[in-house]
Amino acid sequence: MKKVTLKQLLALTLAGLTLIASAAAWSGVAVVVHPSNANVLSEADITRIFLGKKKAFPDGSEAIPVDQAEGSPIRSSFVSTVLKKNDQQIKAYWAQLLFTGKGTPPKEVGSGGDVKKLVSENPALIGYIDSAEVDGSVKVVHQF
Repeated sequence: MKKVTLKQLLALTLAGLTLIASAAAWSGVAVVVHPSNANVLSEADITRIFLGKKKAFPDGSEAIPVDQAEGSPIRSSFVSTVLKKNDQQIKAYWAQLLFTGKGTPPKEVGSGGDVKKLVSENPALIGYIDSAEVDGSVKVVHQF
């Protein structure tokens, strides 16, 4: 039987703890709106809003999507899970709509904290954040 050194044992333990911590740190994507927004949204509604195909919530009030910064892990997860595209495909999608004058991409802000702050201040906005960032300032309408 091979003898395991203390150094190897510590390295394995540290690697295991890092995996557990990183899995616990990312809990999913929450689509959020202002707490006063009473709309119920399906995944299809959210997809259509974030692809510029729908400009209103089900009750007819204006829906303005807010994206996290390009390259953000939460944005990549949202794009692949909800919009069923990868980062390059969504970039090409918006480039084509901009070029043809048929649409403008969602406003891009820095982080989940920025999205949460904007959404909590404006009932027309819809955004997405890491589920771990959710608090009483926003209302979750869907979780992925």
